[in-house]
Amino acid sequence: MIWPSIALLCFVTLQRLGELVLARRNTAALLARGARELAPEHYPAMVALHTGWIIGLWLLAPGRPVELFWFAVFMGLQALRLWVLATLKDRWTTRIIILPGAPLVTSGPYRFLRHPNYAIVVGEIAALPLAFGLPFFAIGFSLLNACVLYVRMKAENEALKSAMILK
Repeated sequence: MIWPSIALLCFVTLQRLGELVLARRNTAALLARGARELAPEHYPAMVALHTGWIIGLWLLAPGRPVELFWFAVFMGLQALRLWVLATLKDRWTTRIIILPGAPLVTSGPYRFLRHPNYAIVVGEIAALPLAFGLPFFAIGFSLLNACVLYVRMKAENEALKSAMILK
C-alpha cells in the first residue's frame, strides 16, 4: 500500500515547512529585539542536508511498508520535538541567535540536555528511514548529520560562551 508511506512523508514535509515559517517569524522578532545571528556560514549546509534527506525519502520511500516499531520511535521523537518548541517558545529558531541579556533556557528538556533538539534530530534522521526499511539511507544521512551537528554545536557553544550565558 502506498498511502501510509505517502501520508507519513506528507506529515514530515508539512511539519518541516511549518517549522521554517515559525523559525523565520521568531528570528525576525528576535533580531528586532536586538538579538544577533552568529556563525551563519554553516546554515546552508544544514538546510541542504535536511532538504536532501526529505527529497531522498520522497524518492525512495513511497510504496514501502512502514515498520511500526520505527514509526513509533519517530512519533515519540515528535512529542519530544513539541516539548522543545513549547519550552523555547518565541526563542526557537533554526539559526544561532543570541539575545543579549536573555538567560539560558534551563527548563523542560533543557534540564536534562544542553542540546535536546539536536538529540531529537539525530533520532529522526535515523528513525524515519528505518521506518521505511532504508538502513543505508539512515546510516548515510546520520553520518552527514553528525558532521553538520559537530560544526553547529561547536559554533553554538562558542556563541553562548561569548554571550556569557555558558560558563
